[in-house]
Amino acid sequence: SRGLGDVYKRQGVGVMEKIKVTMDGRVYEVDKFSAITEFVHAHMQENKQKYVLAFCNRKLCELGKLLDRDVELKLVEKTSVIGMDTYKRSLTFLMVKAFSDVMGSGYSVKVMYSLGKGYYCRLLKNFREGDRMVSEEVPVTKDILFRVKNRMNELVRKDIAIIKESVSTEEAVQRFAKQGRFDKERLFRYRRVSKANLYSIEDYEDYFYGYMVPSTGYITCYDLVPYDTGFMLMAPTREEPEIIPEFEPREKLFSVLKTSDEWSQTLDVSNVGQLNECITKGDIRELMLVHEALQEKQIAQIADMIRAGEKKIVLIAGPSSSGKTTFSHRLSVQLRAHGLRPYPLALDNYFVDREHTPKDENGNYDFECIEAMDLDLFHSDMKKLLAGEEIPIPTFNFKQGRKEYKGKKLKLNAGDVLVAEGIHALNPLMTEGLSDDSKFKIYISALTQINIDDHNRIPTTDGRLIRRIVRDARTRGNDARETIAMWPSVRRGEEKYIFPYQEEADVMFNSALIYELSVIKQYAEPLLFSVPKDCDEYYEAKRLLKFLDYFLGMEVTNIPMNSILREFVGGGCFDV
Repeated sequence: SRGLGDVYKRQGVGVMEKIKVTMDGRVYEVDKFSAITEFVHAHMQENKQKYVLAFCNRKLCELGKLLDRDVELKLVEKTSVIGMDTYKRSLTFLMVKAFSDVMGSGYSVKVMYSLGKGYYCRLLKNFREGDRMVSEEVPVTKDILFRVKNRMNELVRKDIAIIKESVSTEEAVQRFAKQGRFDKERLFRYRRVSKANLYSIEDYEDYFYGYMVPSTGYITCYDLVPYDTGFMLMAPTREEPEIIPEFEPREKLFSVLKTSDEWSQTLDVSNVGQLNECITKGDIRELMLVHEALQEKQIAQIADMIRAGEKKIVLIAGPSSSGKTTFSHRLSVQLRAHGLRPYPLALDNYFVDREHTPKDENGNYDFECIEAMDLDLFHSDMKKLLAGEEIPIPTFNFKQGRKEYKGKKLKLNAGDVLVAEGIHALNPLMTEGLSDDSKFKIYISALTQINIDDHNRIPTTDGRLIRRIVRDARTRGNDARETIAMWPSVRRGEEKYIFPYQEEADVMFNSALIYELSVIKQYAEPLLFSVPKDCDEYYEAKRLLKFLDYFLGMEVTNIPMNSILREFVGGGCFDV
């Protein structure tokens, strides 16, 4: 099968009239009501399956779309961000379908979270307990994965069309309730749109947030790897779309993700539908206070570890919009409560002077690289502090591009702790030569602990990007378009300079709040709606708006003043 277009034609849609397709400056004549897949097969001589979506007159669409008028066409490759997201989404659908075929209707798969280059998933057995359905985890064996992967391979060889059907939201609720898939039934119960797009492979039907490839034959690169009690669904990367990366376990990250999942289970909110139900029933304030209390308890435990270990330097690192500043303030409060005196230090004050800043391949200053830091000065100052000496503290003047000394000095006495925050804080080069006994390393990130439903995860990068959009607009005057435009550069810096060192941390802290997207949507939506339709950032703004539409809004005034969320929406008690 070549996808949806062929299916529609077999249903009797005419193809006699001709239309014009313009692509890359060339004009092609094609049959009216033919699918984009047919155009690709007829005119693209290279590997046709590298194209997974298309822009028709600048509007993103699936390759199964029927061409009913003259159109300007731009094909989307798997190597693009949009393309790889589509590939991974389609791969998830293929995997879920294969599990259904192998294990039967009494079992289901839950896609939990991103880990390394794959998704960690669990197998659940579903059964009725009285008048309700319950699930319990089933350990995944190598034999199960072997059979499921063989089924996936078989479905790919058959190249089965992935069919999209638009139904009313009410019908979607009824269908999923009848199938006992209450995560999706609850999700659609709170949807305000009148229609929902459901996808099917053979007789298996599901809902996915976003577009699909035309058929199973496009999904050729994947693997299933056993891990813990579940398994990893491994996918290729944009850089190497035909190669499966080796799975590298990240035990500390996995541990904090499992803890976050346990918190969501304790709060009985593991997906958006349950969160919306909590809001409508008036239980959201208690949920909010409990989750904030859980975070505060963990921060107190970290302070206790620092005190017990007699640490003198606390190093905090994390990606953009993870809430490092508020976390460092809250940790400082807890350190004081433990009888210590914390002194904050921003590692940005140790940049080299502008003329010594390295440049990237485009000739622009690279402020993200470790070489942009004055390591010699930092090492010298830290050694003097640990030796009991007093040092002058620099302040970096970003306008002039150089360090200044304004008379600020620091000496660490008994009970004093230096709390240093910066993107390179966990890089071993940053504290090379300093005794490990004196250091306590913390990695912080916003690891979203709820999913849209069992098969649609919420990428942690989406939560951080929305945080960044709201904060940039409030504190820097940047519009959403500017923030979205620079986000890929931010992400590249994180991948290169932050994520490789996260396992170096003594402790990881998850700053995501289970209720935060219901709050922050009210700040983000007006900003996203302002992104012009004729710019490259429009699609991403539209995607985020669709994503936020799953969430019901909630009252803002009850958010504690010391909440990490206040760093982004404002109104907090810390100077951030």
